[in-house]
Amino acid sequence: MDRMHGLGPSFIDITWGAGGRLSDLTCEMVGVAQSVYGLETCMHLTCTDMPQEKIDQALQTAYKAGCTNILALRGDPPREKEAWEAADGGFRYAKDLVKYIREKYGNHFDIGVGAYPEGADDNPDVDLLIDHLKEKVDAGSTFIITQMFYDVENFKTWVDKCRAKGITIPIIPGIMPIQTYDSFIRRSTWTKAHVPAPWMEALEPVKNDDAAVRDIGKRLIAEMCRELLAFGINHLHFYTMNLAQATKLVLEELGLVPSDESPIQRSLPWRPSLALGRRGEDVRPVFWRNRNSSYVARTQTWDEYPNGRWTDSRSPAFGELDAYGVGLKGSNAQNIKLWGEPKSVKDISTIFIDFLNGKLERLPWSDSPITIEANEIKDSLLDLNSRGFLTINSQPAVNGVKSSHPVYGWGPKNGFVYQKAYLELLVPSYLIDELITRIENNEDLTYHAVSKEGGLKTNTRDSPNALTWGIFAGREIIQPTITETVSFLAWKDEAFRLGEDWSKCHDAGSPSRKLIQQVMNDWYLVNIVDNDFHRSNIVFDLFKDLEVKELNTEVPGKQPEANGTTEANGAATKN
Repeated sequence: MDRMHGLGPSFIDITWGAGGRLSDLTCEMVGVAQSVYGLETCMHLTCTDMPQEKIDQALQTAYKAGCTNILALRGDPPREKEAWEAADGGFRYAKDLVKYIREKYGNHFDIGVGAYPEGADDNPDVDLLIDHLKEKVDAGSTFIITQMFYDVENFKTWVDKCRAKGITIPIIPGIMPIQTYDSFIRRSTWTKAHVPAPWMEALEPVKNDDAAVRDIGKRLIAEMCRELLAFGINHLHFYTMNLAQATKLVLEELGLVPSDESPIQRSLPWRPSLALGRRGEDVRPVFWRNRNSSYVARTQTWDEYPNGRWTDSRSPAFGELDAYGVGLKGSNAQNIKLWGEPKSVKDISTIFIDFLNGKLERLPWSDSPITIEANEIKDSLLDLNSRGFLTINSQPAVNGVKSSHPVYGWGPKNGFVYQKAYLELLVPSYLIDELITRIENNEDLTYHAVSKEGGLKTNTRDSPNALTWGIFAGREIIQPTITETVSFLAWKDEAFRLGEDWSKCHDAGSPSRKLIQQVMNDWYLVNIVDNDFHRSNIVFDLFKDLEVKELNTEVPGKQPEANGTTEANGAATKN
């Protein structure tokens, strides 16, 4: 889902698993996609094995998740049955399901229906199927997604017939990218899709060369899409089959993949949640910028979400640290493979440097790779980490760039965005007093510093401090990113917990566990804001001539383990 988000889809489909746990999983995936990944979903809903009670449950779950699109289908018969049968108390036809959804939820859902330009398994009569499609449209559907096809000319003829029948809603063609020759033949045979002769002439000679098949297939599908767009089609629906790469290759061939030169226009500088009640949310603390799923999880029980300004954060409580999505990602083995087994502060700083250089996809405090926004201050970040300071979060100052800027832009067109320099990092306790003295000598700087056990040090009030803001014609100033004391203390607990979780990836008594726990126990979490948004370097100049001591000193650990025991003088003792 995260990879697909980067391609900027209008929505993603969540197919329906009929009955039992599979249908529950469909609803769960819709909720995660909407709330955590900020992806508009189109939930498939079938009549197969679905009495009205289950239909009601599925629709209510989709509604509460913030989903606004349903693809209403009759569905295939269950595998144990040869013929399709309506469930007791269920719906027999997709048009009945469409009508029911429309009556129950009004215009909340856009309702899509399926269509078959080349006929269906149980009915090859294309003209009769168009009559049935018109009935589904008249029942209240608002868009159409077709079965996969490769014959563009046949599709055009079919669309003309649909329009002649009075079907005026958008028709979205179903596109199946070509992964391998075998899967291409299998799927086209299964759906009875006609494959034009030139396609077979191009693909058959290279059928045993997967790379050649993908390359030729990419070009064939891309040309097909160009013909569809030239015909007046405005949307393309790709069947990814949970494999994003083939679709991405086609989009690249079409020049439709977002890039530095042509980025997705962001509505906010962070990824919004599309859960019910959160679509108007437009203010968040900066601390969770790299841990979106955690922030969503810890705030999911709030009655309302900040809109326009950050309200008193002492009233809404941040959720518990054991909530799903809050803890450290990955298994112990995965994290050791990713970050190794550090034995000195230098080893840890090297992990952070590798992350900044794009060699690592994540850190305990960042769920996603470093972004290009950091490029302006990357050298300063690398310098700090090379001296043993561990940077967790940062942003450069931005002074009134256009909202369409490929790196810093967000919000409506023809606006201007601003941001203050921000730096968050871990600092040894023996350097904290000197650092605070330097900060407090500059009246433009504000900070928070806190250890694992508490004892907050700060020179700022409890009120929010806007870090990012935008000015747009005809609108009030938007301040989507802030720092604020109570939120920082909630983040502090999570930040140190993540370090503890990282340490516990390693064996008890091992050098790596001891080292990481020492950092968590003895260092401070510090954030610094330069309230003069014309400059980025001052927050880094504070650390001039400061360096973490004993960078290369390795932490001693216990002797190597053997089969879960520790060898001692020839005898095995349990940990």
